[in-house]
Amino acid sequence: MNPRVEAVCASPGHTMSKPVRPAIRLLAGLGVEGDVHLGTEDRQVHLLAGELLDELGAEGFELTPGQVGENVTTRGVDLLQLPSGTRLHLGPEAVVELTGRRTPCRQLDDIQAGLRRALVHRVGVMSKVVSGGDVRPGDPIAVTPPDPPHHPLRPI
Repeated sequence: MNPRVEAVCASPGHTMSKPVRPAIRLLAGLGVEGDVHLGTEDRQVHLLAGELLDELGAEGFELTPGQVGENVTTRGVDLLQLPSGTRLHLGPEAVVELTGRRTPCRQLDDIQAGLRRALVHRVGVMSKVVSGGDVRPGDPIAVTPPDPPHHPLRPI
């Protein structure tokens, strides 16, 4: 399967879940336009593998894109195995650089009991925006690893 964007999400307020949007705009050095986390340094865009939502469904959790706070839900990319500094080209213009693994917060258990524990070490990755642009569901994803030596993503 070709890597692609499955869903895009943003929320202007401090809520765990982010509503799915038809498109989001990434702003270089800032993050997702209109999202509450705009301007954070290494946590500008949260990416989560759609395959994780499938796994969690098999474990009894009922989750949809954006529900655990991600901005971009991907399909066909093993995000957690990529090294720090990997660049993901999202659609024709936008590029993000992976900065670390997301640390699961307490609010996840407000969505469903036990969700925080289920997501330890696999709740997705954080990134910063290198090149801005619009990102939509169905957009292709191209992966560019950094030059060696490679370093694993650390929790941030």
